[in-house]
Order: sequence, then C-alpha cells, then structure tokens
Amino acid sequence: MGAKPAGKLSDFDFDLPDDLIAVRPAKPRSSSRLLLAQGGGITDRHVYDLPDMLRPGDRLVLNDTKVIPARLTGVRHRPSADGAGAARIEATLLDPRADGTWGALIKPLRKVRDGEVIVFSDDLSATVTGRDDGQATLSFNLTGDDFDAALNAVGAMPLPPYIAAKRPADEADKEDYQTYWAARTGAVAAPTASLHFDGPLLEKLAAMGVTFTHVTLHVGAGTFLPVKVDDIADHKMHAEWGEVSQKAADEINATKAAGGRVIPVGTTALRLIESAATDTGLGPWRGETDIFITPGFAFRVADGLMTNFHLPKSTLMMLVSALMGRDRIMEIYDHAIAERYRFFSYGDSSLLLP
Repeated sequence: MGAKPAGKLSDFDFDLPDDLIAVRPAKPRSSSRLLLAQGGGITDRHVYDLPDMLRPGDRLVLNDTKVIPARLTGVRHRPSADGAGAARIEATLLDPRADGTWGALIKPLRKVRDGEVIVFSDDLSATVTGRDDGQATLSFNLTGDDFDAALNAVGAMPLPPYIAAKRPADEADKEDYQTYWAARTGAVAAPTASLHFDGPLLEKLAAMGVTFTHVTLHVGAGTFLPVKVDDIADHKMHAEWGEVSQKAADEINATKAAGGRVIPVGTTALRLIESAATDTGLGPWRGETDIFITPGFAFRVADGLMTNFHLPKSTLMMLVSALMGRDRIMEIYDHAIAERYRFFSYGDSSLLLP
C-alpha cells in the first residue's frame, strides 16, 4: 500500500448547488445521463449508450451486495410501578459482526441498558448486548431468511443523509435503492453506480461481448462519514467486509491477460479489487478492507471506473482524483455542474477512462 496519502482537504472541495442533489432516480434506470471522460475529452451521453463506449472483451466488475432496510423503529419496555417503562427507540443497523450481532446507532442511546430488549414487531426483537462510542450492539431473535423476512416487513431503506434531509424513505426506495443483481445481504448503503443498470442494458452489453464479474463489498454507513482533518494523511478510513472469489479473480486475470479492460462499476468494487491485488495479479480475498485511495495511488487492476458524482471533501472525491488526476477531476465536475448533472446516490453517472 506504500506511501501515506498526501494532500489537503481543501484540494477536494467544490461548490454544489443544492438543487442538483437528486432525491429520486431516473426512470427507467438506464435513462440517467452519463458523462464520458476519455483521453482529454468530455462527452455528454446516457447510460443506455454504454454499448457504444465499451469494447468486446471489456469486463465490468459488479458489487452484488444487497442493501437491508436498516432503519427500524421499536419500543423498549422496562418494568415500572407507574407504567412509564416504555420508550420509543430508533435503530439504524450499521454493520453485521462476525458473531452474528449487529452494530447499530440507537436514538436515544441513553434510554437503553445492556440486557434490555427492543421490540420492533410481533416477529422481530433484539437484545442490547453492549454500548460503546455512541453505538450499541444488538443481538436479534431471528437469523437467516427469517431475519431477512422480518426486517423487510418493518424496516425502511437507509437513505443517505443528504436525501433523508429532504424526504423520508418510502416503499419506492425498497426497489429504487437496490441494484438489479443484489444477492448477498449486508449493506446499509447501495453501491450506487450499479443502480443505473437494468435487464435490457445487461443483455445488450453481453450480446456485444462485454463480460461481468460479481464481487461482494458490504457498504457501511462509514461511506458517508465526512473527512474532518485538513491533512488527509491523518484521516482514519472506515472498514468494510468484502470477498473476491477464486472464480472472480480468475475471470479478472483472464481479461487482463487477453488485453481487455477491467472496469469496476462503483467505487466499492474498485476499492475491493485493489485491496485484493498482488504484484502477480488478483487473488481470492475475503476480510475487512480499509483501503484509502488518494492521489499517488498505483492502480493494479482497474483500467477505468463507472461512478456517480461524489460529495465535496469526501474520500470518494479523493479516489476519483487518484484515478484521473485532481485537476482533470475538477474540470469534469465543473462541466457536470454547468450542464446540471444530478449528483450523489440517485444522481447521474460518469465513465472515467484515464
């Protein structure tokens, strides 16, 4: 991983008009606009034009994590003489732990004690097994498919803070905030570049000779954490669980060997394959990654990136600057704002080919 990240937070700042923050996605998914940055040029296209921009032999790397409806409202009951032992509790699940428990944000945290039970529905409840650093650890009464079904019945999608500030999550988000190929439960945020794909587009790409590889990175709430240090070398990156299977590694290595391009769809897929990269190619990999990609990073696998437009001063802004160069990214973002592209999770997309 080598050198420490270098740079100042202000290098990754820009002014974004509030009305460019998308609160709903484009319909159909593939009708979103797409900014193509290739060579020194910038072209305004749409996601459905991807077959014109990709080549036979290219491989798209897709994150197959599945977002859980992680926002829960429940009641904590406590025996009391005056019957005032009930308190309304809001929980946002943050990350699944190896022991089967979940880390969660609890509001208000002062209203729960270790060992107490929060009831979310007739089927779903959780015991508070620990509290630390503003978070609680929850042990649910259900596991596996039973847990998924009970959670789907009562949970709301964990919309990013910049959307949640403008409107509450609703039923439409259960479909809109989930990728077409979502398979492995565990994310509390969507890999949003993937939200632009639908069945017809995937079929068209496959027919022209583009191939697909699935990897898994369970996107955590840390993806929205602001960078609070001026010297980015001092930023502590959040960790997320991911897996690259032997099959996925073999497919990606074969594409590289054949001279095809490996293009991750989304920063999560990119961070994962660069975490799994070795000097001799990609190997199977699983575990927690806290890879922090900033300008000066040597990319070993990714030949480009499809990604949405990111928050000012965010780690993702640093990642795209590492791929394209900071000045080039600022030129791309100036163009996107001038042309009124829609930003963030439900916004438009870009294809960055350095």
